[in-house]
Amino acid sequence: MNTDKKNIDLDQNLNSYNYELNPSLIAHTPTTIRHESRMMIVNNNSSLNSYSLDKLTLNIVDELNPGDLIVVNDTKVMKARIFVESEIGTLIELLVLEFIKDSTWLCLAKPAKKLKINKKLFLNYSDFESIELKVVGVDEETGGRLIKFPDNINSLTSMNQFLEKYGKIPLPPYISDSDNLSLHEDLYQTRYAKNPGAVAAPTAGLHLSNLIISRLKKKGVKILSITLHVGYGTFKPIDKENLEDLKLHKEFVNVDEKVIKQIKETKKIGKKIIAIGTTSVRALESCYCPEKKDIFPKNENIDLVIKPGFKFRVVDGLLTNFHLPKSSLLLLVSAMIGRERLLNLYKKAIREKFRFFSYGDAMYITPDAFLREARSKL
Repeated sequence: MNTDKKNIDLDQNLNSYNYELNPSLIAHTPTTIRHESRMMIVNNNSSLNSYSLDKLTLNIVDELNPGDLIVVNDTKVMKARIFVESEIGTLIELLVLEFIKDSTWLCLAKPAKKLKINKKLFLNYSDFESIELKVVGVDEETGGRLIKFPDNINSLTSMNQFLEKYGKIPLPPYISDSDNLSLHEDLYQTRYAKNPGAVAAPTAGLHLSNLIISRLKKKGVKILSITLHVGYGTFKPIDKENLEDLKLHKEFVNVDEKVIKQIKETKKIGKKIIAIGTTSVRALESCYCPEKKDIFPKNENIDLVIKPGFKFRVVDGLLTNFHLPKSSLLLLVSAMIGRERLLNLYKKAIREKFRFFSYGDAMYITPDAFLREARSKL
């Protein structure tokens, strides 16, 4: 088997995206000042050793030029965790994922085994207030439950209002500082979060402090927002070794006409489109229509899979975090710079004690770091 064929086969195997991480490198809180997290900068694709380790995320300002366009994800994390009791008093945690119809919502439940259809659940807010919910179905894809809420909880807006009163912020399981939830209600949101609907933060955006944003604008870098409500599709563990037919759970995306127009204008003058986070990448790349060979506004659910072999038509660079092994996010970044190079960079980050995952340090993938075969013009 020749080397290229072997690498392609490895690219399509989940085990090829594994790496070992000392748990001490998992960040449980962000840096005190957002822009003082460390940042690895990945440069020239023709040299595996073209990178730097001595920068802070504040230095992202130095990497961009007047006329470049930064695209951020303005989704806001809902307080999507609620605790209810079964009819026999068992405490059950629900994570509200998405609206189904009427006042029925898809929720992950823990424990879920005994939550059969027609079982009643009770949200006991106080001695004087108890809200009845009901299990009305099982979702085969997620293993979650379809839960009937009160009739007036029939939209994202009404659910968010409900969760603001009764819910808690849903932190990833690897963050052990979950006792300080009130603190995380601010820390686990980007500075520009405004559209409630996510159950996890677009964590690359946590690095962007008000100071970074103001300096970018002063430099002449444009900043526009899209919305991708981070949901089950982003954090669901991949459960198939063969990645050729990988599918992701759908997530809602909104990219408006203003963003599409600015992308085209930016590319026309030879400037760069820099995505803040993998969710921004997926939202932007989902706007490309292969039949018409152009990009268009998007306002719908998407399930775009980005893995090695993908052709990027919109995004030129990426600010991202260090991701979990065997995750769809690791596949996406591998599609940009190559799996072997990415895993070698992760080894260097581990050796240099970079902080990993949601509250961890950053990696900036510059436009010239992209594999040539990963690019395709609009």
